Amino acid sequence: MQQRQGNSVKFVNQPAFCYYLDARIEIAGLGTVTLDVAYGGMTFAIVDGTKLGFDIQPSEARQLCEVGEKIKAAAAEQLAVAYPGNPDMPGISITQITGPLRRENGLQVSRNTCIVSPGRCDRSPTGTGCSARLAVMHAKGQIQPGEVFVQHSITGSRFVCKIEGLTTVGSYDAVIPSVAGQAWITGLNQTGMDPTDPYQKGFTLSDTWMQAI
Repeated sequence: MQQRQGNSVKFVNQPAFCYYLDARIEIAGLGTVTLDVAYGGMTFAIVDGTKLGFDIQPSEARQLCEVGEKIKAAAAEQLAVAYPGNPDMPGISITQITGPLRRENGLQVSRNTCIVSPGRCDRSPTGTGCSARLAVMHAKGQIQPGEVFVQHSITGSRFVCKIEGLTTVGSYDAVIPSVAGQAWITGLNQTGMDPTDPYQKGFTLSDTWMQAI
C-alpha cells in the first residue's frame, strides 16, 4: 500500500522477520563476525559497521562493497535460510552494514549502506533493508510499534520508518513495516491497445518458451 505525504511517498511493506539474531560466522580475512539475518522483502545479513571499523562514509564505499560481498557469501554458505511456505525463495542475498543507533529530537536515528551485488552501495537506505532492520530492532527491544526510526544512507538520503503492527510469518514473529521517503517524477508513459490488434493477450510458442506443445 502506498500513499503520498507532502513531498514524500509512504508504503506499507509485507511483514518482516528475523531468521537469526547475533549469529557468528567465519570469514576469511575478517575472522569471526557477528550478524543478524532478517527478511524485509529480501533476506539481509545485517552487520554493525563500527565493529568492522567503518563510519559508513562515501570515502569507504569500495571497501564497504568488498567486505559486504564477503559477508553475504559466507553468511549464505554457513546459515540455512528457508522462507516459510516457499523454501525455493532465494536465501541470504544482500548485506546491510549499519551504524549505531542514537536519539535525535526523540527519534531513533541511524545510518546504513546496503551492498548490491556484484558490489555497489545503494543510493538510498533501501526500503527492504529498513524493513529488515525494523524487525531486528523490535526483536532486540530497541523499538516499539508506532515509534519512528529515521535511517540515512551513505549518500545522505533518508527514509522515515515505523512499525505499523505485529503479525507472524509461519513460526516467526514479524512486524508490519512502513517506509517513507521523498520521490520525484522521472517519466510519464501511456500505453494503448488497439481493438483490432490480434495479439492483445500476447502469444506463446513452444520454441521461445521452452515448453512442449
